[in-house]
Amino acid sequence: MNLNRRTFSFGTIALATLALGALVGCGCGSKPPGENGVSENGGTGPKMPDFPNPPIKIGLVASQNGDLIPWGTDCIEGVKLAIEEVNMAGGYNGSRFDLLVEDSASTPEGGKSATEKLVQDGVVGVLGEVSSGITQPMSQVTYANNLPHIAVGATKTTITDIGPNVFRVCYTDDFQGPVMAKFAYDGLGLKSVAIMTDVKQPYSEYLTKTFKEYYVKLGGKIVAEESYESKQTTFTAQLTRVKARNPQGIFLSGYFNEVGPIVRQAATLGIKDVKYFGGDGWDSQELIESGGEAIIGGYFCNHYNDKEDRQIVKDFLAGWSKKYDGKKPGTTMGALGYDAAKLLMDAIKRAGGTDKQAVIDALENTVDFPGVSGSITLKGMGGNPKKPALVVEVEKDGFKAVKTYQYEEIYTTPTAPIVRTRK
Repeated sequence: MNLNRRTFSFGTIALATLALGALVGCGCGSKPPGENGVSENGGTGPKMPDFPNPPIKIGLVASQNGDLIPWGTDCIEGVKLAIEEVNMAGGYNGSRFDLLVEDSASTPEGGKSATEKLVQDGVVGVLGEVSSGITQPMSQVTYANNLPHIAVGATKTTITDIGPNVFRVCYTDDFQGPVMAKFAYDGLGLKSVAIMTDVKQPYSEYLTKTFKEYYVKLGGKIVAEESYESKQTTFTAQLTRVKARNPQGIFLSGYFNEVGPIVRQAATLGIKDVKYFGGDGWDSQELIESGGEAIIGGYFCNHYNDKEDRQIVKDFLAGWSKKYDGKKPGTTMGALGYDAAKLLMDAIKRAGGTDKQAVIDALENTVDFPGVSGSITLKGMGGNPKKPALVVEVEKDGFKAVKTYQYEEIYTTPTAPIVRTRK
């Protein structure tokens, strides 16, 4: 099966369903000639409207293969849900929205080539990726084509510096690093910590930087700094050196793939009575599976939690459950993908069409867009919304929100509006 390319025409009839002789949902017109349409209607329900005009193509780059599949899967499903909801509500100006998905294969090179394919296929905007390392080369392609680009979970602060066409729906590492520093120092009372950084991930390196600066500013002491690389499986040497420094906590700025094994191996080496904490890169159920008992009681920064008592979260989860057979999103990337797609479609409507510059201008002028992951304002922000961050605790059966930090709790001085121009 070719997993590198999928086109989702929401509201057509599923090929697999036709093969079974059952009608799922209802049609709103078939795919244009030459495109392999796959229906994604998610069960019986209200009839999909008719769309007399050609579809509007939205591109998504996500990890369908490789180490970051959990994020890619949730992101795709979140975007699909958002597009289906908008299409069921009438689409835009006689057109439905169609989703074109390309696989980054969890690599920067894959992300760049996937974006190039989407540009060739005539998408009006690009969503993705989750990883900062993958999003960076993607943004080079979208900038060269002045194409609206919304990153889903890429938190490295400099991602949006390339140009005014690049935005994101997540907070940045300039925020979540200090959030975890403040939580560690004030919330957990940790006055000395060790840091372990994945030097193959730009996300991890930058998150370490922002955490360290703020933690030291608060009065904390860094007693050890160790590095490792993505896909590494043995961490004995680094952990032995960390143990000798006797830290009260260990900040792990990398992804869940390595964090779980690091913590499990730390336990076997006799590292006890320390607190583990990190960034949103921990967000996956695989963290609990690979970390075992040792990771329970750890903390990380995240964008939202499905146990939040907000109506927009409840509505999102109800829609997800209905579409995906009673399931919940496995990671926060489901909500962030949903928000990114809704934001892009809203910007197209506010722009009065699909002119690229008009859509970019509409995104730039976004104020208080109601996202599942929080209110999104982009006007004067340089593409980076100032959103709250949650600190969540790792439990045996998932993650529990324990504290929310507002942007103003970390940065008390107002910032001047940012004006970005093409170079």
